[in-house]
Amino acid sequence: MSAQRTTPGTARGHRPRVRRVRAGRTLLAALLGLAAAVAGYGPGAQAAPAGEPAAAAVGLHTEGGRLLEGNGNDFVLRGVNHPHAWYTGELDSLREIKQLGANSVRVVLATGDRWTRSDVADVDNVVTQCKANRLICVLEVHDTTGYGEEGAAVSLDRAADYWISVRDALVGQEDYVIVNLGNEPHGNQGYEAWAADTRGAIGRLRAAGFQHTLMADAPNWGQDWTNTMRTDAAAVAASDPQGDTLFSIHMYGVYDTAAEIEDYLTSFTEAGLPIAVGEFGHNHSDGDPDEDAIMRITRELGLGYLGWSYSGNSGGVEYLDMTVNFDPAALTDWGRRFFNGADGIVATAKEATVYGGGGGDTEAPTAPGAPTVTGVTHNSATLSWPAATDNVAVTGYDVYAVDGAAEDRVAVTTGTAVTVTGLDPATDYTFAVRARDAAGNVSPRSATVTATTGTGPAPSADCTPSFEVVGSWPGGFQAEAAVANTGDTPIDGWELTWTFAGGHTVSNAWGGSVSQSGTAVTVTPAAYTRVIPAGGSVTVGMTGTGDSTLSAPGDLVCSTD
Repeated sequence: MSAQRTTPGTARGHRPRVRRVRAGRTLLAALLGLAAAVAGYGPGAQAAPAGEPAAAAVGLHTEGGRLLEGNGNDFVLRGVNHPHAWYTGELDSLREIKQLGANSVRVVLATGDRWTRSDVADVDNVVTQCKANRLICVLEVHDTTGYGEEGAAVSLDRAADYWISVRDALVGQEDYVIVNLGNEPHGNQGYEAWAADTRGAIGRLRAAGFQHTLMADAPNWGQDWTNTMRTDAAAVAASDPQGDTLFSIHMYGVYDTAAEIEDYLTSFTEAGLPIAVGEFGHNHSDGDPDEDAIMRITRELGLGYLGWSYSGNSGGVEYLDMTVNFDPAALTDWGRRFFNGADGIVATAKEATVYGGGGGDTEAPTAPGAPTVTGVTHNSATLSWPAATDNVAVTGYDVYAVDGAAEDRVAVTTGTAVTVTGLDPATDYTFAVRARDAAGNVSPRSATVTATTGTGPAPSADCTPSFEVVGSWPGGFQAEAAVANTGDTPIDGWELTWTFAGGHTVSNAWGGSVSQSGTAVTVTPAAYTRVIPAGGSVTVGMTGTGDSTLSAPGDLVCSTD
């Protein structure tokens, strides 16, 4: 992912989907070989000749435009991007991503050219953690981002050097690992070299003994608005002697209509070329991608997607965080949409059969026991329940807010108790619990329980709050919250609360301490702002993330000790 994107001047037209019969590997190799010949590529781009079998499938592989497991079963990526290279201490996020329902994770690594090198031991540990958490691991090297336009970026040839240097951590892991050659390997300059550079990297890795499925990102900061990958993909696929190249398109502002999304993806599926959406978001500085259409159309076409990203974004795109500070109990609006919404992870992800998903274990856990409410505040409720049972093992529980027939997953845990945060004050909530096992089987719903949140702190007559947006920019804001003492005596200790309308998160503050649970914000004073003299005021400044629609909250409440 990068903040630099360019949107084409005109949208591409709509193409209807066509149902295709999956071709065999030998036939596909022959067809792609013909494409390479027509395109005029030399011997380095030759596929297996017609009549000769392509290389035998090893682990994850592609066939007939589909991504398959070693046993021939379809595997549809449903996962999340995780920024490991920048947050190496957050690898436990893989466990949380699995608990949230994903079947795969795309992990950011680094060659050492732009960010600290992910060495053999680190890569080995990442793969180990992916396997321990039953996730298919897409490993990408990020230093290539924007090559040709970004001066610090490195070439795909340099990325191939890196992959060969960590080969010992990857050989033998073909059932579990997809190697993503390089993230967004060309910007908006020099992208004409994408096909040759990608073919070269594929050739070097195959010559070095890599038998993994290789993922090739598009140029133009991943969005291929010039249709370079779309035009040259067949020839690039034909150059892979193993025939296992999976193409990856990143969908941000260029893909803001369903017609554009469907047109691009079906241009690959109709040609029998495997493709996945390797990154996408609900918003971006270059436009407003249609995430609903991306998720719906990939589901209709049986294509994979990997959303950007779990947490840790910066540089004005913090709104792309799915969790607040890597906390799976604090999903952002984007996180709730991505994991729990229509065509999202919970609704569509199926565990790889190499881990047992879709295999012999089809027995769901029993329903958890009836939950009880053990604690309530004005913005949270703590629940506990008797454990479910399973013929193999229960691996987690999902807590839902229930409204009639609708269920909204609000918390995930491996235990039998959880605190649901981000609730509205003075509101009735109905909760229920479902259990999950390692094969992805989900239990019947438990009995429901109702909790009513408190009214929150009582306002003080002498404590008058105000809120002002000082400035905003795409993806961020600066604001000030002031507390005035309108009484005749000093105020010694105060608390300010409000609720954001949604999608805004405070990142930094001065003059006080800010805590946030979902959309509910609480401010307490610093030592030097604790006492407000009669007729005086104090100000707490803050910066945060979210779109530019932030305005003063309508429920500001100031209370005193």
